[in-house]
Amino acid sequence: MENTQDELKAHLMKTDDEFRHLAEQHAQYHTQLEALEAKPRLTPEEELEEHRLKKLKLRLKDQMNGIVSRHRAQHVA
Repeated sequence: MENTQDELKAHLMKTDDEFRHLAEQHAQYHTQLEALEAKPRLTPEEELEEHRLKKLKLRLKDQMNGIVSRHRAQHVA
């Protein structure tokens, strides 16, 4: 099951501009979060930014999962 999920995501990265754009944004937010999490201590502003990035990243993941679900439904029906 996981393999087909990965294959589907790889297929969408190649064929779906919206999915690819969302995935690229998701990766950028992930990189920004890693940089914040690598710091020994965060300022209050950095904590707010960390929280904001996590919300944005989760929203993107939800959108990507929606595209995956729609793709599956279209190709199963």
